[in-house]
Amino acid sequence: MGKTTLCGLLAEAWKARLVLEEVEENPFLPLFYRDRKNYAFQTQVCFLLSRHRQQVKLGQLDLFSRKVVADYMFEKDSIFAGINLGENEFALYEKLAAVLARDVPKPDLIIYLQASLDVLLARIARRGRPYEHDMSRSYLEALLNAYNSFFFRLRDTPVLVVNTDSIDFRSRPGDLEGILKAVERHRGGMQTYVSRLADQAR
Repeated sequence: MGKTTLCGLLAEAWKARLVLEEVEENPFLPLFYRDRKNYAFQTQVCFLLSRHRQQVKLGQLDLFSRKVVADYMFEKDSIFAGINLGENEFALYEKLAAVLARDVPKPDLIIYLQASLDVLLARIARRGRPYEHDMSRSYLEALLNAYNSFFFRLRDTPVLVVNTDSIDFRSRPGDLEGILKAVERHRGGMQTYVSRLADQAR
C-alpha cells in the first residue's frame, strides 16, 4: 500500500481535508516517459505550477480549524527535476521554484514512506498506468536515491520515516494505528517508525 492509500486513511481518522496531487492532469507526462530528454522540462514546470496552485489554495484556508493531509510535498518536484533536467534547465527551474515556494505553507510533519526497489516496481505494475510501463529500473533507483538524499539533508521540517515493505495499512488496522500513535508521539526532527506487526507477518 502506498502514500495515497495511507493519506486517505489518515484523513478519515482525523476528519481532515484530503489533497491529492494531480498526476493525470499533466499532458506532458506520457510523452516524458517515452522521451525523457525532450519532455522533462515541460513536465516538471507543469507539475510545479499545478502543485503551487494547490498549495496556495491551502494557504488561504483556515488551517487552525481543520487538519489537511496531502499525498505530496511541494519540494517533491525538485527531487524529480534534479535527476531529469540538464544543468541549464535545472538552474532555470530552481529560480522559478524558489519564487513560487514563498507562497507555500510549511507542513507540520512529513511522513516519508520508504520501500525497496523491488517493492516499488511491483506496486507500479499493480497500479497499471499505461505510461509507467516504460519506467526503467535504473530510473526508479535514481529516484529512490534522490529521495533518500533529500530527507537525509532536510533540517527545517519534522519527518517520520516509515518502511512500508511489509506494512498493509488497509488490511491490518494495527499498522494504521501504529502510524497514528507515532505521529502523536513525534516531537520534531527525524524519527523512524518500525512496525512490530510487520515483523510478525513475515
